[in-house]
Amino acid sequence: MSNSYGGGGGGGYSRTSYGAGGAEDGGGFMYGGSQGGSQSAGKGYSDESLRPVTIKQIIDAHQAYPEAPFRIDDIEVSQVTFVGMVRAISPQTTNTTFKLDDGTGMLEVKQWLDVDKQDDSKPSFALDQYVRVWGRLKSFNNNRHVGAHVIKPVTDFNEVNYHLLEATYVHLFFTKGAPGAAGGDAGGDGDSMFVDGGYGGGADGGGASEDKLRNISAKGKKFYHWLFNANGGNEGLNVHVISQGTGMSIQDVLAASEELISPGLIYTTVDDDTFAILDN
Repeated sequence: MSNSYGGGGGGGYSRTSYGAGGAEDGGGFMYGGSQGGSQSAGKGYSDESLRPVTIKQIIDAHQAYPEAPFRIDDIEVSQVTFVGMVRAISPQTTNTTFKLDDGTGMLEVKQWLDVDKQDDSKPSFALDQYVRVWGRLKSFNNNRHVGAHVIKPVTDFNEVNYHLLEATYVHLFFTKGAPGAAGGDAGGDGDSMFVDGGYGGGADGGGASEDKLRNISAKGKKFYHWLFNANGGNEGLNVHVISQGTGMSIQDVLAASEELISPGLIYTTVDDDTFAILDN
């Protein structure tokens, strides 16, 4: 089953689905299927896209007014999937609230209980375990959360890295254009573009001139290119997120950060382990 991101004019980019099946998962959710009751008239699930995101993207999503659709990269988004570590579990009478952390932020996820299924009140995962969530963006009293259709434990840590890469790729697709388009890299592989820094931005793939990167090691350049293209904003990205995105060890990321801080290419933001690009 293919999965198309866009829903609102972005169009054109398709990837494989995430396997959030309907009946076999017991979550009642299938991308491209139908969902009764909670859906507004005239717009079915088949008209919407399922987008991979980070928690920071959800927190920063634009909403013109309280009931307006959420927009990420100026594209309307309602259904999302993301991966995060379970930091808290709060069982309630009608739902279970989870606090998830993916290294870019913390977000509440609410899973409503099915009174016909006794096992719904018992999560199949524990604290400090990674899970993948499929759900819908919600806002209540100016607090954002995701109403979960399906929550599944992550059994292979590669899924954590893969999700971050795909979320970054989709972000670049909507902000910089499709591979091969103006400003893109016609010859590169989609998932390697932002890891190795080859997505737009000239020969060095980032905001620094080649002269400033001349004495930087290969790992330092990889760090810089990835961080530049990841667009972490003024808050920057945590060392763990950078490690996952670049495929580098934490030790290599920290060593590269010291190499890049010295010439003023990056700087620390909220703490000593969070870095952002220094605009020159």
